[in-house]
Amino acid sequence: MRIADVLRTKGSLVATIDPDVPVSELLRALAEHNVGAIVVVGPSGVAGIVSERDVVRRLHESGAELLSSPVSAIMTTEVHTCSPSDTVDSLTVLMTERRFRHVPVLSDGQLVGIVSIGDVVKSRIGQLEQSQDQLQAYIAQG
Repeated sequence: MRIADVLRTKGSLVATIDPDVPVSELLRALAEHNVGAIVVVGPSGVAGIVSERDVVRRLHESGAELLSSPVSAIMTTEVHTCSPSDTVDSLTVLMTERRFRHVPVLSDGQLVGIVSIGDVVKSRIGQLEQSQDQLQAYIAQG
């Protein structure tokens, strides 16, 4: 299964935010979109990614004054991306080894979606259920 198949099922809408907006606005956007991470997009495209975990950790370190800081102060700038043609299996390995939960999907340098670890798990469960159904049908015909 390819990432394009996952996006076809879940949709390709991606919550984005400007790197210069305050963290308080980021919190509003996370809640409004009911997501765990937002892709930070600047004038030249994807500039970073920021998750709820990033906010919590930095709030612990810096306190409430963090809320007026720009998103760029807390975002992860080394963003690992994938393409629609990548396989779910290869992305699963990458996410597990690198210990991140959200991966933006780029096609020709353009943001076309985002895949979470939950999307990957759901996809894998779907594959396993389909295999089980096929095996049961084979055995029943037996």
